[in-house]
Amino acid sequence: QVQLQESGGGSVQSGESLTLSCAINGYPSRRYCLAWFRQTPGKEREGVATIDSHGDQSFGNFVKGRVTISHDDAVTTLYLRMNNLKPEDTAMYFCAADPRWSARDGLRRGVGDFRYWGTGAQVTVSL
Repeated sequence: QVQLQESGGGSVQSGESLTLSCAINGYPSRRYCLAWFRQTPGKEREGVATIDSHGDQSFGNFVKGRVTISHDDAVTTLYLRMNNLKPEDTAMYFCAADPRWSARDGLRRGVGDFRYWGTGAQVTVSL
C-alpha cells in the first residue's frame, strides 16, 4: 500500500522560509512524477512544483524563484523548500505521486490525475 505523509508545516512570518517534507512508502514504480499542490478554502488545488524520474522539474508561476523541489537518492522523501514566503502562500500543502506524468504535464494536472496523495500540511504566513 502506497503511503505519503507530509510534515514540516507551521506558522511563519512574511519573508521567512520553510521546508516541507513528504515521506513516501510503498511506491511501486521506478517511473514517477512527484508533486506539491496547495489548496485554500473555496479554491481548486493548484500545482506548486513537480519533479519526475528524469530529473526534470516544473514550477507554478506564482512561486518561481522562491521554491526548490528535491528528493533523497532513494526517493523515500520529497522536499519543498519555500523562501520569501508571503501571506498569499497560506494554504494546505499536499504531496502527490503518479507514474504517468512528466514534471511539465504533472503540474497542469488535477486532483483526479494523481493516484497517490498525502493528507496535507498547513502553512500559514502572517504579515
